[in-house]
Amino acid sequence: MGRTLKEIIKKPSLLFMTLGHREFFNWMNDETYIKTVFKISMGKDLNLENPQTFSEKLQWMKLYDRNPLYTKLVDKYEVKAIVERKIGKEYLIPTLGIWEKFDEIDFEKLPNQFVLKCTHDSGGLIICKDKSKLDINKARKLINKCLRHSYFWGDREWPYKNVPPRIIAETYMEDSKTAELRDYKFFCFDGQVKALFIATNRSKGAHETKFDFFDENYNHLPFTNGHPNANVIPEKPKCFEEMKQIAAILSKGIPQVRVDLYEVDGKVYFGEMTFFHWSGHMPFQPEEWDYKFGSWIKLNININK
Repeated sequence: MGRTLKEIIKKPSLLFMTLGHREFFNWMNDETYIKTVFKISMGKDLNLENPQTFSEKLQWMKLYDRNPLYTKLVDKYEVKAIVERKIGKEYLIPTLGIWEKFDEIDFEKLPNQFVLKCTHDSGGLIICKDKSKLDINKARKLINKCLRHSYFWGDREWPYKNVPPRIIAETYMEDSKTAELRDYKFFCFDGQVKALFIATNRSKGAHETKFDFFDENYNHLPFTNGHPNANVIPEKPKCFEEMKQIAAILSKGIPQVRVDLYEVDGKVYFGEMTFFHWSGHMPFQPEEWDYKFGSWIKLNININK
């Protein structure tokens, strides 16, 4: 969570969320913590008894939909075996190694280009395009910091609580046309793809990242969520229909999950599965879309809590 000191000073309520991500409130029970963060981020009370919006239902899922399978699905290493079994090994980015400690990595055995990331979080990422220019000490510092950090405590996203912290190396991937690894994030509801979004401008420095949302037929949707729309709408990926089929297969039996896929030179690759888009803490503009997305999630509210 990259809050700046200036942002916190302008909005002191952000201090709670910042300290939460730094594990100052691990003593607080999940429901109290989730309700507090929701009030701060969304500006209203959380309705857990009869959740209606997408944002509310994600909080409900954190507390009550605790399927052990989810822990494997968010583990960047363990999920690969599940994906291979369901759709085939050809959709996986090759794994170059898996380690528990940074100093176990033998960099001489890695290719000139590769990616390092932690299996249990969303922040530990090293993209190496030229091994001769890699700052090993800087990489060690970042990875070790991520290994010590539990991704669960910041937003109480239950699937991450018991993921063992490890380091995985993967083949570096880049589309020859876009010169980037652009992912397509599909919102899925028990095997049905209802929407997706594409992030652009992510590596443009001073320029803000852009998010554009589409329905299942690639019609642009008239709302924003976290970032403004792009000035030029991203073009439809060539493998769009294949991506939808893959996302549907991988999400079958899960009330709600986001399946992130890549398209590289006309070929589809699996990225990751995300259960909590923005952790359910980012307002939709206009708000009606929060209710629209929420209507697609079918929860068993009578579950034994």
